[in-house]
Amino acid sequence: MSLDKQIVNSLYDIKAIQIKPDRSFTWTSGIKSPIYCDNRMTMSYPEIRSKIADGFAEQLDALSVDIDVIAGCATAGIPHAAWLADLVHLPMAYVRSKPKEHGKGNQIEGKIEAGQKVVVVEDLISTGGSALESVAAIQAAGAEVVAVFAIFTYGLKEAAVAFHQAKIPLHTLTSFDVLVDELKQADSVTEEEATSLLSWRDQLTLS
Repeated sequence: MSLDKQIVNSLYDIKAIQIKPDRSFTWTSGIKSPIYCDNRMTMSYPEIRSKIADGFAEQLDALSVDIDVIAGCATAGIPHAAWLADLVHLPMAYVRSKPKEHGKGNQIEGKIEAGQKVVVVEDLISTGGSALESVAAIQAAGAEVVAVFAIFTYGLKEAAVAFHQAKIPLHTLTSFDVLVDELKQADSVTEEEATSLLSWRDQLTLS
């Protein structure tokens, strides 16, 4: 089984991803959703988090440049950035959603210097907004963001547009499309439900 399928099945098995085709989940935004994704659950499963770190390490090896720093997005990207940085023996930092209101007012914690090449790690991509805010903070510090890595993406068109406009490559380990296909193969959803899930995603706008 390919890594994207292994990871999406693992996320589903530990209920990091839950599916209700009747769209009875309500997101913070008020959107009625058939999916709830909480990849923080992976912290409690050493085998799964190691598989994720290994997947990120493979993506890192595939980049055409040497990376100086792994940077996690606060908060859910932080542990995965730390595990990846430890695995590949690279420095690690993390980026807050906004600068601290006390102390030195840091938005970046850890050391990122001008001219360094950085990979940003996020757990989940919806619109890509939080990841790209981290990218902007790192760029403001004079460093170059080579790519964003994430565990799972909904595959929203607006995310693809946002990353394209920012000229930042996005690499994810698995996706909503892989999830729906695996659920269909396992008879966990019907063909009609699978079509409905993809239709919901394709019509969804969050901005």
